[in-house]
Amino acid sequence: MALRPFSAVRWASALALGAGTLGALPVHAAPDARQITTQGVNGAPACMTCHGANGEGNPAAGFPQLAGMGAAYLAEQLEAMANGSRVSPVMAATAKALDPAQRQAVAAYYAGLPSPLNIDRLAATARHPVKPDDTGAWLATRGAWDKNVPACNQCHGPGGIGVGANFPSLAGQPAAYIAGQLRAWRQGQRPPGPLGLMPAVATRLTDAEIDAVSAYYAGLPKAADLLAAQANAAGAKQ
Repeated sequence: MALRPFSAVRWASALALGAGTLGALPVHAAPDARQITTQGVNGAPACMTCHGANGEGNPAAGFPQLAGMGAAYLAEQLEAMANGSRVSPVMAATAKALDPAQRQAVAAYYAGLPSPLNIDRLAATARHPVKPDDTGAWLATRGAWDKNVPACNQCHGPGGIGVGANFPSLAGQPAAYIAGQLRAWRQGQRPPGPLGLMPAVATRLTDAEIDAVSAYYAGLPKAADLLAAQANAAGAKQ
């Protein structure tokens, strides 16, 4: 018996049924990063609780600034804290509570916020002369080549303003936070980063040097403002 051709009407019916089935599939909305940062999600607290309403951080409590940091860097750190390769008792539970899309969204949100730093003033501090007995400033701008420690500014930019996706800004970050991260690299509690550089640097610094360079970068925004005011006053006298 000859088979009957599949009529146009039947094709139309089949297509309509398929379209209806696809239309019934759930559509997942993009994560609302602002809501996550202000209200929390999945049981995780709002990011602003620790990092401030505008991602400015909380120096007194040791919570870092996030505003203006690179999205790729922030997403990478959230992933590392979620999978445990970056040990963070404070952040681990929050990072794990966010799914990958939410971590990416939060990272992009903070990257899009304006940085509170005055980049030009900070960069100008790199031209200011320093003395070897000013340990923090010397390590930041000159390094300690006798033990193969390059200047921090070589990777993190003049005045610690940050460079590209892999080298975040250091200026204005809480001293306790910077020191804690250097010690984490020393103890193998953070991924090594580009070229495995940071664990090598951290293990060659003494505790006193770690504290000195951390304090230097934490106080650099105020120091940059003071240097700019002095330069303006000197210019006004001429």
